[in-house]
Amino acid sequence: MAKSKSTNIKTSRTSRIVGYLAAIIMKAWSMTLRYEVNGQRGFSKPEIGEKPVIFALWHNRIFTMPPIWKRTGGMGRSSVVLTSASKDGTVLATAMEIFGLGAIRGSSSRRAVSALIGMKKALREGFDVCVTPDGPKGPRYTVQPGVIKIAQATETEIIPIHIRYGAAWRLNSWDRFFIPMPFSRVRVSFDAPHRIPKDLSPEDFENARLALEKCLISGSDDC
Repeated sequence: MAKSKSTNIKTSRTSRIVGYLAAIIMKAWSMTLRYEVNGQRGFSKPEIGEKPVIFALWHNRIFTMPPIWKRTGGMGRSSVVLTSASKDGTVLATAMEIFGLGAIRGSSSRRAVSALIGMKKALREGFDVCVTPDGPKGPRYTVQPGVIKIAQATETEIIPIHIRYGAAWRLNSWDRFFIPMPFSRVRVSFDAPHRIPKDLSPEDFENARLALEKCLISGSDDC
């Protein structure tokens, strides 16, 4: 199991119990789904090497990834997930533990500095970092600059993950969260890496952010 990267944020017994139950539901639900995985240059391909990377996917598609993380290429790699500093983040962090994933607590809106420091430390210690660049509160399908900053500072590649559902319900949340219908098909694609140069002008930085955003949107079927 990947060790947890925590920023010592207070949690509660109730949140941990909910997170544990959520993981059980996610795992059972995932067993009914039919997955198709395409690694264009994701970690199902050997050329990614041993160097840690940043994986990026939209917030509304995270339900189906943790249960198959190890089976789709995470085997032999250690990964941590960026979660928010809220109670919901505690639920998600606990669920990730069940799937062998560590957690960095923070977000673009709360404890952002601690989150950036935690991600840098994790990458330098050899952990892959998984982020939802439009989370935790949106706007939906808008890449926040934090993921570009961390990739730039650590010279780490960003690998976009696209997830499409054959049939799914949508929640009435800010991100219109997807829950795939049982026995439906889930298509997961690891896209080519985005390399962020260390020295960028403000204009080039914004172009890099927009390029990642455009790539992730291109893999979505509801935009």
